[in-house]
Amino acid sequence: MIYPEKLLILQNQNILKDRMEKKKILFIFQEITPYLPESEKSKIGRFLPQGIQEMGKEIRTFMPRYGLVNERRNQLHEVIRLSGMNLVIDDTDHPLIIKVASIQTARMQVYFIDNEDYFHRKFTTLDKEGKSFEDNDERAIFYAKGVLETVIKLRWAPDLIHCQGWFGSIVPLLIKKSYADDPLFANSKVVYSVHNDAFSEPFDKEMMNKLTNEYISKDDLSALEEPDYLNINKLAIKYSDGIIKGSPNIDPEVENVIQESGLPVLDYESEDEYVEAYNKFYDQVLGDE
Repeated sequence: MIYPEKLLILQNQNILKDRMEKKKILFIFQEITPYLPESEKSKIGRFLPQGIQEMGKEIRTFMPRYGLVNERRNQLHEVIRLSGMNLVIDDTDHPLIIKVASIQTARMQVYFIDNEDYFHRKFTTLDKEGKSFEDNDERAIFYAKGVLETVIKLRWAPDLIHCQGWFGSIVPLLIKKSYADDPLFANSKVVYSVHNDAFSEPFDKEMMNKLTNEYISKDDLSALEEPDYLNINKLAIKYSDGIIKGSPNIDPEVENVIQESGLPVLDYESEDEYVEAYNKFYDQVLGDE
């Protein structure tokens, strides 16, 4: 017979064990609806974190605070304790502002990386004529660094980091190089989602120099000698631990890079099945399956 006091102790121990074993997933997304119009990426950004949370994992979710995001309607507010630092991009200081909003129906918070120089224009990555912004390389670098510095301030150690599309392509490099010695990221695995989001104009040819530092050498960045869409994805794939095909059709050259990488790959999954498939893939990359 188990006495009530003993039963209560066992229950508390099980709760503590569950909490200790709950995996933490960091989502670094390019788009999330309802903050942006519905698209392939924004719908995944909205429903994937909720689904993964409901499957028992702990989550944090980030996106850029583009000028298209209506702060009043979506009730964004600045998180003063997380804001206030400067990030250096190409020898220039850029203030990092962190904002947050809640999707009440999903019991989910979304953190926004904001900066007047990079994100207050009323567009995402293309201008009104459909051309890529000339500073998209710096915007992607700022976003990647901004998310990771914010996570450090939150003192939250992710077991797995999921980056969406080319706008998150810098994250795998930073995790494996610049932040490799940080205890919060020392054991983090990185999954990179490839989408059908090719752009025609290459990034600034100085992108390699903008990323080079005491932790990242020119050799680490050899793929960026020509910083075009293919090579940005090559860089992300090189430093990732797993690849997800987020679109039914992706660039054929990027497809070849994926196949040659030798990494675990999750093929495209339909809208009805992807949450469960992604969850299983995370466990596979983490070695829990």
